[in-house]
Amino acid sequence: MPHLTHFGGDGPPILLLHALMGRASTWWPVAPWLTAYGRAVGFDARGHGRSPHRGGTWRTPDFVADAAAAARGFAEPTVVIGHSMGGLHALALAADHPDLVRGIVIEDTGVDLRGRTVEDWRALFDAWPVPFPSLRHVREFFGPAGDYFAECVEEREDGYHFLAPPQELFGIAQEWGERSYWDVVDRVRCPVLVVEAEHTVMPAGQQAEIARRTGGTHVVVPGSGHLVHESAESGYRGAVEAFLSALLGR
Repeated sequence: MPHLTHFGGDGPPILLLHALMGRASTWWPVAPWLTAYGRAVGFDARGHGRSPHRGGTWRTPDFVADAAAAARGFAEPTVVIGHSMGGLHALALAADHPDLVRGIVIEDTGVDLRGRTVEDWRALFDAWPVPFPSLRHVREFFGPAGDYFAECVEEREDGYHFLAPPQELFGIAQEWGERSYWDVVDRVRCPVLVVEAEHTVMPAGQQAEIARRTGGTHVVVPGSGHLVHESAESGYRGAVEAFLSALLGR
C-alpha cells in the first residue's frame, strides 16, 4: 500500500490522484473546503514526489493497482478525485474495481491521445530553465501555476530540480500516445463528474463524450486552464461541492 498524505477531515474517504509531474501535496489548496465532505487522502504516484518506486517503466495498471491498494484500506467505498493523469487512473480504478469506488471527479482528463508523442513533452521540459536558482524563480516562471510547481521541486547543490525524473515521465506519457481508453470509460458504472478547463489541453469534445458515455455530468469552468483547481478555484469548487453534496448527502 502506498504511503498516504492525510489532508484532514472525517467521514467518507476521498482519494486524491495527482497529475503527471505532480505529487499529493499539490492538492493542499482544495483541502480547506474538501475536508468538510470527508476524510481526504492522497499519495505520490510511482516516479513522482517521494514515491519509493523509481527507475521503472510504469504503466496505467501499475498506478491503478496502487490506488486500489489505498482504497482497500478504507472501511467503505471512496470518492476518487483525479487531475489529468490522475483522472485517467480514477476512471480505470472505477472500471476495474467498482466495489472500491463510490463516485469519481475527473479534472481536464483525456482518454484518447493517440498520435501525441513523448517528443511533445520533451520539447516542453527542455524549454524550462532547470535548475531554478530559487523557489521564487520557480513561481515567477510558471506564473499562476507557480505555487503548484513549487511543490514539485527539490533543492540540490546547483539549484531546484523537479522531483519527477523526466525520463520516467516520458515513459509514462508514451503509453498515452499508443492506445485509447474508451474501453475503460465504457465500463464505469459509478456517478461521474467531468470538470473541463475552458482552455483545455485535451482533444475537443472528448470530455463531454466521457460524461455522455458514463451518464455523468460535464462542466466547463470559465476562465480556467489545465490546472482548473488552481486557475479557477471558485468555479471548480462550486462544481465539485455540488457533486459531493448530492453523492454524500453532506
